[in-house]
Amino acid sequence: MKFLRFGLLPIFLLALSGPLWSQTAAFNWEVGSKKMGEGVYEIHFKTTGSQPWQLFGPNQDISGVQSTTVELADSSIKIDNHFKSNGDAKTITSKLFDNAKFSVYEGPAEFILTIHLPDRVPAQLLGNFNYSYGKGDEFYTGTYSFSVGLEGGRSEQSRIRINSIDLNNPVSNCGDDGTQGKGLLSIFILGFVGGLIALITPCVFPLIPLTVSFFTKRDVGRKKGLFNAFFYGACIFLIYILLSLPFHLLDHLDPEILNNISTNVWLNLAFFVIFIVFAISFFGFFEITLPGIVANKADAKSGVGNLVGIFFMALTLAIVSFSCTGPILGSLLAGALSNNRGAIQLTFGMGGFGFGLALPFALFALFPRLLHSLPKSGGWLNSVKVVLGFLELAMAVKFLSNADLVKQWGLIKRETFFAIWVVIGILIILYLIGKIRFPHDSPVKVFSKTRITTIVLFAAITIYLIPGLTNTEWANRRLISGFPPPLCYSVYGDPVNCRKAVEPLRDYEEALALARKMNKPLLIDFTGWACVNCRRMEEKVWTDPVVSRMMKNDFVVVSLYVDERRTLPADQQTTFITRDSSHKQIITVGDKWATFQSENFNAVSQPQYAILSPGEKALTKTKGYTPKPGDFSRWLTCGLDAFKKSLK
Repeated sequence: MKFLRFGLLPIFLLALSGPLWSQTAAFNWEVGSKKMGEGVYEIHFKTTGSQPWQLFGPNQDISGVQSTTVELADSSIKIDNHFKSNGDAKTITSKLFDNAKFSVYEGPAEFILTIHLPDRVPAQLLGNFNYSYGKGDEFYTGTYSFSVGLEGGRSEQSRIRINSIDLNNPVSNCGDDGTQGKGLLSIFILGFVGGLIALITPCVFPLIPLTVSFFTKRDVGRKKGLFNAFFYGACIFLIYILLSLPFHLLDHLDPEILNNISTNVWLNLAFFVIFIVFAISFFGFFEITLPGIVANKADAKSGVGNLVGIFFMALTLAIVSFSCTGPILGSLLAGALSNNRGAIQLTFGMGGFGFGLALPFALFALFPRLLHSLPKSGGWLNSVKVVLGFLELAMAVKFLSNADLVKQWGLIKRETFFAIWVVIGILIILYLIGKIRFPHDSPVKVFSKTRITTIVLFAAITIYLIPGLTNTEWANRRLISGFPPPLCYSVYGDPVNCRKAVEPLRDYEEALALARKMNKPLLIDFTGWACVNCRRMEEKVWTDPVVSRMMKNDFVVVSLYVDERRTLPADQQTTFITRDSSHKQIITVGDKWATFQSENFNAVSQPQYAILSPGEKALTKTKGYTPKPGDFSRWLTCGLDAFKKSLK
């Protein structure tokens, strides 16, 4: 396979936003229920129809897909496979499905399904009703998310909104003020470094002479040349900023959506596959490019006009270099979505990347003579690409680990993660010394200072990772805290480091009851299985002697996992009306804690810490990611002082 031509980033963006922009359902539904016996109910789905659409009747096979199905959030509920139906049905012959005959409804229709509840009957039953409809040679499927009351059902749903929590008037004002400028600056700098790294990739570096040639052909004065160079760099910067804008729309529609995306098991597995594909491409087995017609059109426009031509020159650079910048952008994209305030972080990261890539090109456009100071293209560029391929494999393991942690499969335990990274480190060293070669590599005859330095660097990193395989006090590799799985997610039955950590409770009501019994403040830890900064806090801050002593002795600690995909019992599932009057289905444990956080603490980011009194009063402002143990312990001390003050 010589070329693999597809636009991974645009396709990925569409994949994320597909459910929001898909075909709008043409039918309005009403749902009701009727008790038929002990634990037996009929669920009725009614519609008035929607001309000119034709609704496919139930119990029909449409090319291997059932025309109508129901999915319930609680898998223990038994669903009869056969629907009953009411309404005037007609038979059609569909040319779209090889002249097969189907029963359809063009007016009012009612579909009835029987369910059996083996245990407790919930007050509300949540689920999805999937149906099929079409007209002529068009065919679509629709989904109606429903909530229906059940006669005699009981609800044991936990409280979500706690009215006594007032973050605007805590007992003490210590804590975060809501600004994270320093974090955004750090992300911009990381993106900037990524842009500079992209400059030395084989897809970008050869474009430098093309840029110089493009600008030296233009006969303009010094002032105009300065403006053109600045405009060129600004266009590159702007193009990468624009790539992040769709995510602001997603964030605006639902503030929790980016967190849900980043912790989605299938998305993390998709990232795993994509990064593996990128790695194989970097090894030289095939090339990933955007469709040639896109690059050709952008390149053709680069000769039009003055400013328009410069813009399309910048667009050509972004498109042609995608093969090498795509993996770096993918890492940036996934990293931003996995952290706090994903949309704005992504914009800062993409802006930093665009600036890092644009600055050298703008300088070369302004000072063409700088070209003579650059090394010539050669085999070293391919070596850079292969090393990046190995790093893509390491990142792929991280995304597989995220999915594994959320589902708790036990596939990538902490020591397994370290073992894979150590093997990748060894392979990089063997490649750099010439023991491993790929399709486009030439024999290593001379070891330059740069190659020797790189070998030493990766050897040091690999040696540093090796203790992570052991069950010793040195297994906690603090420099990469957060990237590997947690210390307790271990192949060893009794991990040494895990015994040093605080073991929090996992349920708010249970922790609150204990706090009232012991008359201690409640420390809430909003966290996630796939949260990198959460693991850093647990491994670098919670294990600090002062912090650990305070958390164990002075607080009742509860960790609420917002990405916990375990389904709630049917009688705890509900449709919650949020502060902005939107309806949100609470189906999983993570749904409950994410909504609990957003409704009471006005945030959807993790980690976030809050201190409450046993009477559920806010003792302090909340605290976010705090990498310095001293800062965190001072906040805990302030919370204790506020608790003592509240007792007077």
